Amino acid sequence: MRVVIAEDHALLRDGLTRILRAFDFDVVAAVDNGPALLPALVSLRPEVAVVDVRLPPTFTDEGLHAAIAARTRIPGLPILVLSQHVEPLYARELLSTPHGGVGYLLKDRVSHVGEFVDAVRRVAQGGTAMDPEVISRLLARREPLAALTVREREVLGEMAEGRSNAAIAGKLHITEKAVSKHINNIFTKLDMPPSDDHNRRVLAVLAYLNP
Repeated sequence: MRVVIAEDHALLRDGLTRILRAFDFDVVAAVDNGPALLPALVSLRPEVAVVDVRLPPTFTDEGLHAAIAARTRIPGLPILVLSQHVEPLYARELLSTPHGGVGYLLKDRVSHVGEFVDAVRRVAQGGTAMDPEVISRLLARREPLAALTVREREVLGEMAEGRSNAAIAGKLHITEKAVSKHINNIFTKLDMPPSDDHNRRVLAVLAYLNP
């Protein structure tokens, strides 16, 4: 699986590269600045990009914007964003891009190697991987969730982290049938019509983020 990494800290960039190669990923490029990222993504067309939000030269949002720009050139390009802190605005901007796998993890999660590698794979396969702390911050922000029950909120949080129905059932100690029912209720309450979009589960989270 071909991967492009964008991270300005040399030790972390090298660590990400070593981890992914140890799990049979093919790291085709590892860049350290925003201007180098877009051409790398467009020319190499990786199966997933692992991108730091803040990159040189201004250390604001170069990484995120380069990844989103690449996604307009390569529709559905899977993107896993890494961030030092929870930044809901950046999470919303990333998740608002249509189609393709997306993820948003805090850099601390990289130390949990198995979880990090699983997140990269899940995003590459068109799924989602959202950091639990990011989801917690997002879920606390807007009133539209008032229509959801406590259990539906729990299921929504697990959905946004990228867990399957079976994984949600195991985590919450309920049946898969119950999970499916809760998800259908969530879609109905958040006015999410049927869709073939792989990101529909994450769009359920986005439904309450839009003003």
